[in-house]
Amino acid sequence: MKKQRDLETELFRTGLILGMTGIGIWIVYRCWLNDILPRIPCMFDRVAGIYCPGCGGTRAAEALLQGHILLSVWYHPLILYMVIIGGGFMLTQGLHRAGIRAIKGWKFHNWYLYAGIVILVSNFLLKNILRFVWGITL
Repeated sequence: MKKQRDLETELFRTGLILGMTGIGIWIVYRCWLNDILPRIPCMFDRVAGIYCPGCGGTRAAEALLQGHILLSVWYHPLILYMVIIGGGFMLTQGLHRAGIRAIKGWKFHNWYLYAGIVILVSNFLLKNILRFVWGITL
């Protein structure tokens, strides 16, 4: 039981650090660098000629932030999955740690990771099959 609590504490701390870092980078980019830095094309696509497993992630995040949930899932379903699982974990753990004992923090389960890998691989295969079999580009 103690090992599980230690794991969840480390995951919560890591989530806070990554979340705050991501928000900080996003603010700096949107406020000062948005018009200066060009969008970098996917080198995996340029070199190998196929979509990489992460292709569409940025567009999916932008679509989700604008409230276009289905478009976000089309671009990359892992983003919505990460928001639901990661956000739910961080929210419930945070509320529990803030003293709201009626809310039990979500526990980490290996299936969260396995489901994310299945979504990532399925998205990668589907996009490349659509591209090469039917000529549909995203």
